[in-house]
Amino acid sequence: MPDTALTDARTTPAAVWTKLEGLKGEELAAWRIADLPNRPTAEERNLKEPFPFGWFAVCYSDELAPGEVKAVRYFAREMVVWRGEDMKARVLDAYCRHLGAHMGHGGRVNGSDLECPFHAWRYNERGGVTEIPYSRIVPPQAKRENCVRAWPVVERNGFVYVWHHPDNIPPLFEVDSYPEVGSPGWTPFRKFEWRVFSSLGDMHDNGQDLAHFFYVHRTAVFPRAETFIEGHRMRSITRAKLGTPRGEVDGEIVSDNSSPGQGCVRFKGISETLLVSAITPIEKDEVHVRFAFTQPQSEADGPMGGLARALIRDIAKQLDQDKIIWDRLRHESEPLICDGDGPVPMARERYAQFLSTAEFERWRGKTRRFETKARN
Repeated sequence: MPDTALTDARTTPAAVWTKLEGLKGEELAAWRIADLPNRPTAEERNLKEPFPFGWFAVCYSDELAPGEVKAVRYFAREMVVWRGEDMKARVLDAYCRHLGAHMGHGGRVNGSDLECPFHAWRYNERGGVTEIPYSRIVPPQAKRENCVRAWPVVERNGFVYVWHHPDNIPPLFEVDSYPEVGSPGWTPFRKFEWRVFSSLGDMHDNGQDLAHFFYVHRTAVFPRAETFIEGHRMRSITRAKLGTPRGEVDGEIVSDNSSPGQGCVRFKGISETLLVSAITPIEKDEVHVRFAFTQPQSEADGPMGGLARALIRDIAKQLDQDKIIWDRLRHESEPLICDGDGPVPMARERYAQFLSTAEFERWRGKTRRFETKARN
């Protein structure tokens, strides 16, 4: 069919889109990570829940060169990330147990160990002191594991992940792998990032809040979706008409989430696309969001490459639209839910398992399914 016969099926903008008018390029990228001054406190917004446990990204793999040391802050803690000469990434709490220097600022790599900038105490990946250059003896308590808290680390999918548990319990499940990442025939990551001034729990609700896709993101119809929860894993399959300059396209979105901070979304319809999402809390009311996209090289560089790139921009725009609401949202502990909202209550019940090890164990082996139908 010639282009002249195609109908532009994009919908009219939602009200929140007016907040983004005129923001493009570097200005839009700066807005995504800018501070939000004069916002209400976490307490005023009822953002009180503890940080959940699970695997969370602290940086991209290609952001950490051999011998490099980085200071990061997540889970309301100062942390230090380094890559040893053996190419392995490691993470400790940031403060040296000697006299409290922040090892992410001026610390350096010595072999595989991290050297404090203040007195050159050297720490291994288990958080124990291996050497004090000016002392014949390392105090026994300094040699112990977790003299400085050590974080379990896995490097996968182009990210450095740490295991967070408030009680320092070892990992209860593995990091998922996405075979498309780095595979021949797939593009390098296109990366986007945001600071969202909300809680991870409220963001977790969002994927199951089907009504907002119509009112905020302007899908052509209410999506229809199936959601499956098996233990700590949640899979959602959403089908919706997508409005494009070339008319409506049948789209399918498959979201796989193994824990609140780690997941992926596969898009089909306009262009096959893998989104790797890495969502890590900084404070009770601040979350670092990273979206990394990869597509088949043949589609990204082919005759439909423009639509493939536009799909990525549109997905990022949807996060922009959500951010406007999330940044100012108050957490409702007992929300009023109606029949068109989708499986938000089930999603909240599932999220609760990551706040309690006993609740997590209760969910092992449990399977739930929820289906919603499209509405005109």
